Amino acid sequence: MAVEEPENQTEITELYLMGFVGLGDLQIPVFYLFLLIYLVTMVGNILIILLVVTDSHLHTPMYFFLGSFSFLEMCYSSNILPMMLTSLLHGGRKLISITDCIIQYYLFGVLAIAECCLLTAMSYDRYVAICKPLHYTTLMNDKICLQFIIGSWIHGLFVMSIVLYLMHLLKLKFCGPTEINHFFCELNPILKLACSETHLIEFATTLLSVLCLLLPFFLILASYSFIISTVMRMSSVSGKKKAFSTCSSHLVVVSIFYSTLMIVYILPKTDSLKRINKIVSLFYTILPPLFNPLIYSLRNKEIIEAFRKTVAKLNAIERIYHCNLV
Repeated sequence: MAVEEPENQTEITELYLMGFVGLGDLQIPVFYLFLLIYLVTMVGNILIILLVVTDSHLHTPMYFFLGSFSFLEMCYSSNILPMMLTSLLHGGRKLISITDCIIQYYLFGVLAIAECCLLTAMSYDRYVAICKPLHYTTLMNDKICLQFIIGSWIHGLFVMSIVLYLMHLLKLKFCGPTEINHFFCELNPILKLACSETHLIEFATTLLSVLCLLLPFFLILASYSFIISTVMRMSSVSGKKKAFSTCSSHLVVVSIFYSTLMIVYILPKTDSLKRINKIVSLFYTILPPLFNPLIYSLRNKEIIEAFRKTVAKLNAIERIYHCNLV
């Protein structure tokens, strides 16, 4: 909880992100680990987007959502990992202006909320495909899919604009200390350094977190409860396996993302949770963008087949090119 300081106290304009200070000899190995994670994340998600765009067999609502989700994950990862890598090169700490810090938090919030909404839309898509297959083309056409995706981004922008407006309205100031014990600009560590009143911001962000996390989460649970009920009534074993296969990848991403976000933003801020906050944050900032292409590509036969076709086309083009040279 922030405490008001004397009015003549000097206001600071820069902060230090103390993400991974004190790693010693592990500093460079950890840097290369996160660099590898970032490269795999970007390459994997770009590959999924290219496959969805170029392969006509993947021009369905399910893969339209998947391509959009991959783009969102690229933005999400790029908002955090490059700065984390820079801090690792400077001994684990990174100097950042207050403005840049708030911008990073704003972008993080927009992307996280948009991801919650998009995961909900993807679960609804699976619900319609499995529980109402005869109405699928009507309920999940291109226009509706585009509305879901645009609505996800608008929802994230709207909610985070409320938080940003409250910061401006309350004239949030920072007078020291200047160190944030985190690897990115997350709200709770930022507010701890504020020397102005933060009660309203804390209440508003808690309320918005509950609405933006729990409401989509319960909608996803409702979708999958209907899906499981429908699948269990299927007489065909192969039909059951196919239905569970198409849903399992989505469920893994949802489980990792929501469980860790709820630990940080909804559960009471006990001392034990505060101590592991930085570690838990890795699970909703770093792992979902990494797991997304790995899970969907390894468990999805259509993605694998599209990849094989693309590789075959590239090999054919290469052979023609070499023949022309000869």
